[in-house]
Amino acid sequence: MDNTIDYVALGNRIRHSRERAKLTQEQLAEVCSLSAAHIGHIERGTRIPSIDTLFRISTSLNVGIDYLVYDSFTSDDTLLSNITALLKNEDKLKPKTVVATIRALADKIDIS
Repeated sequence: MDNTIDYVALGNRIRHSRERAKLTQEQLAEVCSLSAAHIGHIERGTRIPSIDTLFRISTSLNVGIDYLVYDSFTSDDTLLSNITALLKNEDKLKPKTVVATIRALADKIDIS
């Protein structure tokens, strides 16, 4: 496993999250008490943000630091919400099939 952080990818996730939140770099910078230039450098991967800066950015964008750094889900609640949204307004058999599939996969996972 590669234990390095891809700062360009981190910056891209910050930029995409900022754009999804319909914020400019200037607006995000103001909320985070940073300069717009600093946000721009972070988004391009040319500056390494501190933990404090990542926390401010993630909080302002309503995403988890884990998503920004590792591209993972922000929480189990988010994961469950995403699954629920996918299954809404579908036929009655689909959720039962999904649950059966998850149970079958969980039975096969070797936790040792």
